Amino acid sequence: MPYVAIKHAHMMFAIISITLFMLRAWLAIPSPDRIQNKLLKIAPHVIDTILLALGIWLAVLSSQIPFGNSPWLTAKVVGLVVYIIVGTIAIKRGKTHKQRLIATLIAIATFAYIYGAAISKSPFSWLAL
Repeated sequence: MPYVAIKHAHMMFAIISITLFMLRAWLAIPSPDRIQNKLLKIAPHVIDTILLALGIWLAVLSSQIPFGNSPWLTAKVVGLVVYIIVGTIAIKRGKTHKQRLIATLIAIATFAYIYGAAISKSPFSWLAL
């Protein structure tokens, strides 16, 4: 599969992932019990696994190594870890409505940072443009 096709698939799954996250967060902020639908529990894991696999495939094809020769990719990986941690607070672990709302906003801002790092090819994300 050509690099450009993999890149576009990666971008498509990133958009699906953040859209699904925002839907789940919108439902979970008032009450995490609202997202007990089986599809809403399984689909994010499938989509995010495909997204991660495509990202690894792109890194291999382009010979870029996080924590090695690619600082912007390192920034994306660190951002991804932050996004996952904060996202779990937004969807599951937040004890109060306010905690879930703040975690949701931080997760969305983290996603925007990751996207900016990908666009700019810089760990400074949007500030590098």
